[in-house]
Amino acid sequence: MKIALLGAGKIVQEVLTALREVPQMEAVAIFTRPQSRAKAEKLAAKWHIPRIYTDYEAMLTAEDADFFYVGLANHVHYAYARRALQHGRHVIMEKPFAPTAAEIRELADLAREKGLYLIEAVTPFFLPNYEVVREALPHLGRIRAVQANYSQYSSRYDRYLAGEVLPVFDPGMCGGALYDINIYNINLLAGLFGRPQAMHYMANTGYNGIDTSGVAVLRYEDFFATAVGAKDSASPGFFLVQGETGWLRVDGAPNEMPAVTLSYGGRTWQVQKNRYAHRMVHEFQRMAEIYESHDLAAVQRGLSRSVLVGEIVDGLRQSAAMSQP
Repeated sequence: MKIALLGAGKIVQEVLTALREVPQMEAVAIFTRPQSRAKAEKLAAKWHIPRIYTDYEAMLTAEDADFFYVGLANHVHYAYARRALQHGRHVIMEKPFAPTAAEIRELADLAREKGLYLIEAVTPFFLPNYEVVREALPHLGRIRAVQANYSQYSSRYDRYLAGEVLPVFDPGMCGGALYDINIYNINLLAGLFGRPQAMHYMANTGYNGIDTSGVAVLRYEDFFATAVGAKDSASPGFFLVQGETGWLRVDGAPNEMPAVTLSYGGRTWQVQKNRYAHRMVHEFQRMAEIYESHDLAAVQRGLSRSVLVGEIVDGLRQSAAMSQP
């Protein structure tokens, strides 16, 4: 399975590291802006990628890759994915899928219409430990509270404080804590519990209006869920579910879900079923399986969840009076 990579930034480097352990996938091309060609050349040399493009249309026309992976800045995900789908190409979207639910819905409809694979690369759903959590929920009784926290002091925050606005802290490029880091918590809540009845987002904002950290509160029928995401401070990550007859806790970042502690039925124990150190290996292995087995039903389930997450994010942004992209 051949994959063409769009972008030469940090996330693409992570993908290439993970692909070393996914023999079904081969990176065959990389696209970047002309001003970033030197960075792409270094990646191509290191990872033995045979072709580099700085003209996207030329790449879409000439490249025979099975999938195009969109690892560019958040605000251009929609445009680049749409062009790929219009050219009949399967697409893997790095999270967040797109800035708005309307854009996600349009891309999903286009992929469905053309019979193409469109998969969001949001790691938790591909991890075996996610299935541990999902299967444990019925044993916890009626859920009464859920807490999630993913806080990581950004490597770019000091530069932001000094007045340099990079994409991750640029509102015009769909940066900020909600899109970049709390999105993992929102995905977990949507995947495990579905659509909330109400939602609200409270954010700490920087000098340019970007949310450097924030708390999302989602109201479900029997419980509230709180999701903290921060790029201006750090703490251990966790995901905690409390039910009337038990509880479970994931210690660690929600995009890795490194271990799950379960407590119900009179005992407490830890489960770890993830097999790889790098969080993306399971993800790309599963994508290869979906493609090789022609499992379009799995693709559609994922797209339905992506649309729901987009709708929740829209609601959270509206509640905080944040301008829409």
